[in-house]
Amino acid sequence: MNKRSVCGWVVAILCFIILMVVTPAIPQSQEYHNFADQRDLFFGIPNTLNVVSNFPFLVIGVIGLVLCHYRNYFQLRLPGEVWGWTCFFVGVAAVAFGSGYYHLKPDDDRLVWDRLPMTVAFTSIVAIFILERIDERKGTVSIIPLLLAGVISIAYWRFFDDLRPYALVQFVPCIAIPLMAILLPPMYTHSLYWLWAAGFYLLAKVEEAADKPIYKWTHHIVSGHTLKHLCAAMVPVFLTLMLAKRSIEIERISLFQTWKISWTRIRKNDSEVENYSSTYTSVPVVETP
Repeated sequence: MNKRSVCGWVVAILCFIILMVVTPAIPQSQEYHNFADQRDLFFGIPNTLNVVSNFPFLVIGVIGLVLCHYRNYFQLRLPGEVWGWTCFFVGVAAVAFGSGYYHLKPDDDRLVWDRLPMTVAFTSIVAIFILERIDERKGTVSIIPLLLAGVISIAYWRFFDDLRPYALVQFVPCIAIPLMAILLPPMYTHSLYWLWAAGFYLLAKVEEAADKPIYKWTHHIVSGHTLKHLCAAMVPVFLTLMLAKRSIEIERISLFQTWKISWTRIRKNDSEVENYSSTYTSVPVVETP
């Protein structure tokens, strides 16, 4: 590990320590378990829609996992990529079981199994981004430490009733990944799919926060939390499509640079059209006697 990497880790650890010192603990609110839709609609399944709406995670997780390893359908070139995407799709598939188990009887003990697979998926994505956008070796090496950091954040919350480390693990990637997708040059094409995935995840968080209002607005047909599951499942859907479509990026140009070039061309074309129009209208009309 070079000096720059060591300094980066030292700064990150110091920032985390300072954050833990200056901010108050965030306990788990018991109101969180009081979801709007608590109906038993069929087969005697408690909280039916909040349970069965996790099924898409299992489907897309298994599909992604199979395609990762079946004849290398995604054409993953590096061992770190295979490990990173495998951990991601395992986490996605496990969400179906963990979240389903939690929603059968919501409480803190079961919430651990809801959050654990999501944390595996989050941290795997961060490692994949490091591998693809920053450095292949660092990304590969970071997979296990990031997974451990996620597991430790869950354990810290459960033993000390403090959500701060878990909040960092969940929300820092929500900010860092879109920024890296826009600012850092990609290894592969179809980077825009990352932003689609981030957009659906943001929408899922909004629906989660508006669980009861959405349930009321839809006249008790569907709750915000159920819609949150369906929108969150679109994240691995878009990433799976990206893996299936992408190829090696010959010219590694960031999305920001691509947008900047496109905007410059649009302004240039508009300017040329304006100049042509002004020239055409300024030509004097000569009347014939």
